[in-house]
Amino acid sequence: MQDASRTGILLVNLGTPNAPTFWSVRRYLAEFLGDPLVIDTPRAIWLPILHGIILNLRPWRTAANYRKVWTDRGSPLLANSQDQQAALQALLSGESGKRIPVVLGMRYGKPSLYDAITELRKMQIERLLVLPLYPQFSHTTATTTFQRIDEILHGQDSPPELIRIADYHDHPAYISALTASVNEHWRTAGRSEHLLMSFHGLPKRYITNGDPYEEQCEKTAALLAGELGLEATDWSLCFQSRVGREEWLTPYTFATLQRLARQSCLSVDVVCPGFSADCLETLEEIAITNTKIYKKAGGRTLNYVPALNVRPDHIRFLAQLVRENAPDWFERE
Repeated sequence: MQDASRTGILLVNLGTPNAPTFWSVRRYLAEFLGDPLVIDTPRAIWLPILHGIILNLRPWRTAANYRKVWTDRGSPLLANSQDQQAALQALLSGESGKRIPVVLGMRYGKPSLYDAITELRKMQIERLLVLPLYPQFSHTTATTTFQRIDEILHGQDSPPELIRIADYHDHPAYISALTASVNEHWRTAGRSEHLLMSFHGLPKRYITNGDPYEEQCEKTAALLAGELGLEATDWSLCFQSRVGREEWLTPYTFATLQRLARQSCLSVDVVCPGFSADCLETLEEIAITNTKIYKKAGGRTLNYVPALNVRPDHIRFLAQLVRENAPDWFERE
């Protein structure tokens, strides 16, 4: 039986700038948009566009949006991810009777994956479970995370045994937590005429090239609708955060909201099942910007259903996911 004290958990999310300022956002976007798995345009074409145009213009607007939702603890994504890390560590340690280190790393920005792995290695861990908080798999999120971890560990003495959790888009406990969150929202805030399930978008050609992300989003949405007992006309799936001119996954969230408003749907609830923690894309893009778009088109009320964040059922699910993927690592001695 293995010693759980030699086991570490690397909890990963996408990333965030350190401050809602032009230069901080610029550094973050340079790292994020410079990743070939995020933007697969040939480097000779893309890098001059990125550094010559995008990084001189987009940080101003993005920083302004961050300022609308920034907290005393930093960005919402950082604060919520830190809370998730602390809650998961407490639960796993309590269950095992030993302190199970859970360390947070961001694929881009701080705390970096390098810093997180360095912290775990100082604890002399022998086994490392990597849990990216991306419910649906995409090469633009999970694959780039795993590749970066491999780069960091390459050549190190006695690298830890690795287990990677690629996705959990259809896990029953994940769907159950989502279902409970929507039902609780309806009990406290009332139920709107329509439920919109908004996922982060991707360029359509990524799916054509084999990325399973769209299919997994559709599976998550269908399972959630089924658990909620919704009819086909009660809900819609859509994709947000489109950037640039090429076609992304459709239907687009903003266009769906405009259509619903023009069809005299006066109230909408929006849930974002692809985001494990509230962040710029949920708190600003959905709850602020898309609310304005919906109302301008004739809608009356848009209610955002918060991400799972540190809901107890969410943290219990994450702990269950860890145990299921590494059952021998967490047995009591």
